[in-house]
Amino acid sequence: MAEFPPSSMREIVLEVAALLRDKAETISVAETAAGGIISAAMLSTPGASKFYKGGLTLYTLESRIAFAGWTQGNVQSYMGPTPEIVSGLAANVRKTLGSTYTLCESGTAGPTGGSQRNRTPGYVALAVATIHETYTREVETGLGGDREKNMVAFAIAALQFLRDIIHINT
Repeated sequence: MAEFPPSSMREIVLEVAALLRDKAETISVAETAAGGIISAAMLSTPGASKFYKGGLTLYTLESRIAFAGWTQGNVQSYMGPTPEIVSGLAANVRKTLGSTYTLCESGTAGPTGGSQRNRTPGYVALAVATIHETYTREVETGLGGDREKNMVAFAIAALQFLRDIIHINT
């Protein structure tokens, strides 16, 4: 079996897990392009049951209707991942699971994509919802259409963003 979480993720996973445990705070996760890597990495840490409330892999638009409060109107107007979309997904999942933070990502992992910025392989929109507000960030990995590397880079960027928000909310 390959090493998990990937060595490039290990430091940020342990840092976020320690922050959540030390502050007695919780996380839930809504992932799309990262495909569950964020949740799996957080769950790989000892004591995860103290801070991990749950997660969803919302890879298809249909799964967003079933589990994240989307309507057919959301699907019909969908133009790819944006800060507004991840903000809404994060807020919905945080409210449903009652976590301190909900981390959400949606991006274009590749190898194919489009010509719009948010459809270019390596683009990801991130959100962290808290009880008071939702923060967003956009990241471009620069990894082109390398799907696996982008998925891991999306997870790392998301966890780094969560760490930053935890520090802001201290």
